[in-house]
Amino acid sequence: MLSWHDHLMIVPIVLPMLVAGVMLLLGEGRATLKAIVNVLATFVLLAVAIMLLRQAAAGQVQVAVYLAANWPAPFGISLALDRLSAVMLLLTAIMALGALLYSLARWHRAGVHFHPLFQLQLMGLNGAFLTADLFNLFVFFEILLAASYGLLLHGSGPQRVKVGLHYIAVNLAGSSLFLIGVALIYGVTGSLNMADVAVRIGQVGDADRMLMEAGAAILGVAFLIKAGAWPLNFWLPPSYAAASPPAASLFAIMTKVGVYIILRLSLLMFGANAGASSGFVQPWILYTGLATLVFGTLGMLASQNTGRLAGFAVIISSGTLLSAIGFGRESVTAAALFYLVSSTLALGAFFLLQELMDRSRTFGADLLAVTLEAFGLDRSTNSEEEMRSTEVGVAIPAAMAFLGLAFIGCALVLSGLPPLSGFVAKFALLTTILNPDGLTPEIGSPEPALAWVLLALLIASGLTTVVSLTRIGIRAFWVPTDRAPPRLRVIEVFPVTAWLVLGIVLMVQAQPAMRYFNETARALHQPEAYVRSVLAARQVDHRRGPAP
Repeated sequence: MLSWHDHLMIVPIVLPMLVAGVMLLLGEGRATLKAIVNVLATFVLLAVAIMLLRQAAAGQVQVAVYLAANWPAPFGISLALDRLSAVMLLLTAIMALGALLYSLARWHRAGVHFHPLFQLQLMGLNGAFLTADLFNLFVFFEILLAASYGLLLHGSGPQRVKVGLHYIAVNLAGSSLFLIGVALIYGVTGSLNMADVAVRIGQVGDADRMLMEAGAAILGVAFLIKAGAWPLNFWLPPSYAAASPPAASLFAIMTKVGVYIILRLSLLMFGANAGASSGFVQPWILYTGLATLVFGTLGMLASQNTGRLAGFAVIISSGTLLSAIGFGRESVTAAALFYLVSSTLALGAFFLLQELMDRSRTFGADLLAVTLEAFGLDRSTNSEEEMRSTEVGVAIPAAMAFLGLAFIGCALVLSGLPPLSGFVAKFALLTTILNPDGLTPEIGSPEPALAWVLLALLIASGLTTVVSLTRIGIRAFWVPTDRAPPRLRVIEVFPVTAWLVLGIVLMVQAQPAMRYFNETARALHQPEAYVRSVLAARQVDHRRGPAP
């Protein structure tokens, strides 16, 4: 008989689906009950993600496979858990819990069905990270996109409706390209199981190879749209700026789904065993990543709105990751995974923080007036002696102190300045890209000149981020106004603090984290174990356990 541990892999998909269904049956009311159920389910997902990460890190089985319908691959639905999917599941749960807690302050009541849509979003994200089948990847993609449509429009308003229609149109076009690409690959290889396709691509004849590569290119375009790659990312800054803060913070990891799939499929399907198609996609990923990095840097410098600036920060993150993936080096991939986790936490915190900062613009820079009001004093009626004694020291309100420190933390991580995890991530990227062995090209890696191009772009994007965030910070904290300081609730402050603290933990524990990501990158660049595990997964006799 199978133990409950053997079914743990299906929980991140089944639990959100069941919880969303139950909440839909409750109707449009009972917001408090739905919130409680949503929080409990998300806590369970976090606990399950931690257990799955521990299972993946233990290394007893490189790739754990779950046959959902108990049909062997490539005929049935297969789920696969390795180090990469495990860390993405945990990151999703962390981001989801923070966004959900923040929404409980007020945003979850801004429209109907927020909580079911939230759980369906998690179902789509978790399914995309776990599936080992291209068609089921499409299904989970559609689930997370459909849920994101509702979350983007949550709170209504003409601006959300306007950008929401653009967002829906672009993603529907991406879904169409997804189907076309999958159909072409299936027509050539006769399979949709990722591991099986990886085996068959090396056996494709010259007559069909161009058609197969065309299908892969079309499929790649669909993923690049979701990753926010140039020139397919014009929709991203306005959409993320218009979304409610909890939705936008969750969307920060949604762009990473596209990056995840590009990383997974480029190394699995077009690795060393792909025959004449080996390395087919790497140059295109690299050049697209560099162009995206340039676009994001220029957009960051031109942005005057905090929400749009956060959107361009997402684009810079995607450009950095795509450029690193395009290099095709194991060491660069490991550094990119560290950067992925660090930047996602900082971006999520910044999306929440930007709403709180907008409130801070109602805070007056006349701290003396604020202090007098706090002590019940009136500036116009106090004696000259009382005024002089009050002016000796002016306390900064706790809310402003928190916002200032959190803003500095986000700025340091996003720009890659020391001492936080953003610096460690960019330092690791730069050292591995430049290659301490004198820029000696590895097999299939780009020319050394491109390493210097990426080096220059990473430095320029970091400098631009510092300039842009400094400008936003001056406007938010130093421009004089005559209003009261913002009121922050603990439930709003906690997610921002928690994500930034996790970034600090990631910085302190950089050595074991990089050790984990090095092992992850090694497995990705040597996908034979993944292919072997998926195709060799055995059916289960539920009365006796796995078949011999």
